[in-house]
Amino acid sequence: MRHIFETKVYYSDTDAYGVVWHGAYLRWLEKGRVDLCEMIGLDLVSMKSMDILLPVTNMNVRYKASAKLDDTIIIETWIEKFNSLSVTFKQVIKSKETNKVFIEALFDVVAISNDGKLYRRMPEQLVKSFEKGMEEKCPVCV
Repeated sequence: MRHIFETKVYYSDTDAYGVVWHGAYLRWLEKGRVDLCEMIGLDLVSMKSMDILLPVTNMNVRYKASAKLDDTIIIETWIEKFNSLSVTFKQVIKSKETNKVFIEALFDVVAISNDGKLYRRMPEQLVKSFEKGMEEKCPVCV
C-alpha cells in the first residue's frame, strides 16, 4: 500500500535563496507517515490511549535536489520492511511537473509504552495493520 499526496511549495517553506528549507521536507515526510498509518487503521491519538507510541528511532534523508518556491511536489510513502521489533517507511519527494526526485528517505519506527518502555514484540494490533500495509508492494518509485 502506498500513500501519495501533493502540495505546493509556499514562501514559508523556503529559505533566503528561494529553495525549500531542509526542515520543511521533514514536515511533509511526517505527514506522509501519519497519513499512511491512518490508511492502514492506526490512529496515533487512539494508540496513545492504548499505551502505544511510535517514535522515529532512525532517519536517513538523502537530499538529491532542491524544490523551489511555487513548485508542486508529490510525497510518496510506503512500508519498506517490517519485523517484530520495527517498521521501516520509505519515502520519496519529487516534482509533479518533471518527476525529478528531491528527497529519498528511510525512517525506522519502534513501538514503546507511554512511559518509554520498548515493546520487544510489536503489539498485535500493529502487526495486523503493518501486514495489511505490506500486502500491496510499492513498485520502485525512483
